[in-house]
Amino acid sequence: MADEVDRRPKGWALLRRLPPESDLRAVLVSLLVCLFCSATISLTVAWLRPYKDANRAREQRASVEQIVRSAPGLAELLEAGGDARVAVDVVDLETGQPVRGVDPDEFDPVAAARDPELGLAIPPEVDLAGLGRRARWARIYRVEEGGRLRLLVLPVEGAGYASTMRGYLALESDLRTIRALSFHEHAETPGLGAEIDDPDWRAQWSGKQAFDDRGEIRIAIDRGRVDPDDPFAVHRVDGISGATRTCVGVTQLLRFWLGPQGYGPLLTRLAEERTSDEREDSR
Repeated sequence: MADEVDRRPKGWALLRRLPPESDLRAVLVSLLVCLFCSATISLTVAWLRPYKDANRAREQRASVEQIVRSAPGLAELLEAGGDARVAVDVVDLETGQPVRGVDPDEFDPVAAARDPELGLAIPPEVDLAGLGRRARWARIYRVEEGGRLRLLVLPVEGAGYASTMRGYLALESDLRTIRALSFHEHAETPGLGAEIDDPDWRAQWSGKQAFDDRGEIRIAIDRGRVDPDDPFAVHRVDGISGATRTCVGVTQLLRFWLGPQGYGPLLTRLAEERTSDEREDSR
C-alpha cells in the first residue's frame, strides 16, 4: 500500500545489523571515523586561528622592536621621549607612495596576496623569491628623528629549502647600508637552514652594502666564508654549511624585494626626498 510504513532499518540501525566481518560495515565505519576526525580538525584549526594570528603578530612586533633597538643610539632616543619615533605606513609597491585610508594594524599582506584585487601574480621570469603572488601593498616601518629618516624596516619573504621564510630587512638612512636581517617565520631544516636564526650569522649583516656605487643590487651569501680581500666582500655574507638552498633563497628574496618588483620604487622615492632635504639644508 502507498501509505504503508517503510520498516526497513536505516542509519545507525542499518550499520548495527551488518555482520562484523562485512566489507560494507568496514567501509562505513572508516568513513564515519574519517568524517569525525576531519570535522574535529577543522573546528580545532578554526578555533586556534585567532590565537595563531595573535602570536604571529606579537612575534613580528618583537622582531621589529629588536631591530630598531639594536641600531646605535636609537634605543636611547626612543626611551628619552624626544623627537625619535616609529611610524608605520602602508605603501603601494608599484609607486612607492603611501596608501591613504588603510589601517596598518588591520592590513594583512599574506591574505592580500591571495585576494584577486589586493594581490597580483608575479611573472615567473622576475619572481626571484619564488612567491608566485604578492600583495600590491606592503606595511613598512620608519624610524625618524626630527622629521628625518634614521632607519627603514622592510618586511621580506621568499621560498627557502623547506618553507616560506618571512622576516625583516633594516636599512640605514642612506638606504644602502644594511643594519639587520632577521626572520620571524620559517620551517627550514634544524641544524642546517635553520641556522639563519643564529645570532653570530645574523650579526654579519650589519654594515653590509645592499647596492654598489651604481645602484646595482649586489648583496649575496657566499658558498663558504667571505674573503676579506675580495673587492665584493662588503656585499657578501658567509654561507651556512649544508644549507646551500636556504642561502640561495635568502639571496634571491633580498634581490627581489630590493628590486623593481619589490621596494625599488619606494627606495627611489625616499632617496629623492633625502636629496631634496640635503639641498634645502645646504642653502
